[in-house]
Amino acid sequence: MNSYDLVTIGNYTKDTIVSAAGTRHVDGGGYSYAAHAAQLKGLRIAAVTRLAREDRASTDALRAKGIDVHIIESPRSTLMRLEYPTDNVDERTLTVAAVADAFTPELFEDFEARAFIVNGSARGEASLEVMQALEAKGGLLCADLQGFIRVVSDSGQLEYRPWPEQAEILGLVDILKTDAVEAEFVTGESDIRKAAAELASFGPGDVVLTHRDGLLVLSDGSYHEAGFFPDQLRGRSGRGDTCMGSYVACRLDAPAADATVWAAAVTSLKLEREGPVNRSRADVEALIAARYAGRRTPQTSAGSRS
Repeated sequence: MNSYDLVTIGNYTKDTIVSAAGTRHVDGGGYSYAAHAAQLKGLRIAAVTRLAREDRASTDALRAKGIDVHIIESPRSTLMRLEYPTDNVDERTLTVAAVADAFTPELFEDFEARAFIVNGSARGEASLEVMQALEAKGGLLCADLQGFIRVVSDSGQLEYRPWPEQAEILGLVDILKTDAVEAEFVTGESDIRKAAAELASFGPGDVVLTHRDGLLVLSDGSYHEAGFFPDQLRGRSGRGDTCMGSYVACRLDAPAADATVWAAAVTSLKLEREGPVNRSRADVEALIAARYAGRRTPQTSAGSRS
């Protein structure tokens, strides 16, 4: 049995990023961004992904951080193009040229964890049956809303579409991550507090909502907020995944208020460059001390989620 504190799950994506700064090719995938962020808490982390054999080397950076990588090969990797037409980092167009194969429940029979994070890029990566199998293991089940409402259209563009299994899957989830645009699509609410509350009404104890300026968390009826403070903004892609990975890793042993600040600080550092966060725990703690006045730095303990 493979036993971990936290397991991230999602397809690798071979990303082409187009913005005013030019065109770049980046190894992506929410599972990777989340795992890199989570390892800053010193936990035992695994990353489970599907990709084509030719892209196996994309996981080397995870292994270099001490993260266990479990690859299930697929005939093709997910190929994604992300275009940012303006300076508004939340305004973007995503197109998909190919999609890796989906996960199936039996792939996780030999895994145990205090928390599982499902970081899908589009609907179909993780079915209701996969979510049920993970929830039955007893750890926290954490999920990204985008992996269920984003659908690849006939033209290859990622679009938001109604989600038939919304109530069933959200009823299984302990921690739900979304951004403001996704939350409004699902709830019809442009007010992020109201949107978070409606999502929480389906069952998640914590709703983690990212927006352009920072992070809003609704946990067991209480709101917590923290801003993003990057010195420069060069790494929008992977923002939410980084926030989710760092939030869950901290939340395993700390209250939601502390996890909110920790996640906002880690994400701020990630936003300064493309690719996964590549900073130290000391960097995160220094940023918290400098920019999050009056909020204590989360401490690692052997306790359970508070």
